[in-house]
Amino acid sequence: MSKIEEVVSLGPVIPVLAFDSAEQGEHVSRALHAGGVKVLEITLRTAAGLAAIERASDLAEDIVVGVGTITRPEHCAQAKKAGAKFGVSPGLTKDLHLAAQDAGLPLLPGVMTPSDLIQAIELGYDIVKFFPAQQAGGIEMLKAFYGPFPNLRFCPTGGITAASAPDFLKQPNVVCVGGSWLTPKATVAAQDWMEITRLAQIASQL
Repeated sequence: MSKIEEVVSLGPVIPVLAFDSAEQGEHVSRALHAGGVKVLEITLRTAAGLAAIERASDLAEDIVVGVGTITRPEHCAQAKKAGAKFGVSPGLTKDLHLAAQDAGLPLLPGVMTPSDLIQAIELGYDIVKFFPAQQAGGIEMLKAFYGPFPNLRFCPTGGITAASAPDFLKQPNVVCVGGSWLTPKATVAAQDWMEITRLAQIASQL
């Protein structure tokens, strides 16, 4: 993946994932891929993140694994080395932007305010992550952004559910959504991989 535009075009939902172990990550990633989800965001919220990215990246030729929760510049090179094809951050700084460029890691940066959006545009981004989407105003905020920023496209993430995802995806400035509802904690704990595949199939058809 050379551009974020290519990544977000591969499916309507990017699952946001955090794993207790690389083995757990492999099982979940395999189940999601079996359900038609080709793009995964494996976060650095746990110590298993980088190892899980390595394993998931080797599961199939058409799987695109990204690293999430990039908050420090050094995360970019670490993730690229682990096999990540793109990065996702909860916010954006110039240092993060430069580090992603240096690592050759396409970045989906997080934004929440009009000032965030202006900075992202100044740095050359036309696709951004609206985070935390629901808490920051949800669909009404996306509608408000559309007037002054008609050329900016969003991947809303944060508080989105299977029920609310279709309404987000109907917005003209939304290209996909991110969410964790495809991997409920109880389902992962029970190792019910078939259920995760079922949820992935539903999400792939949104």
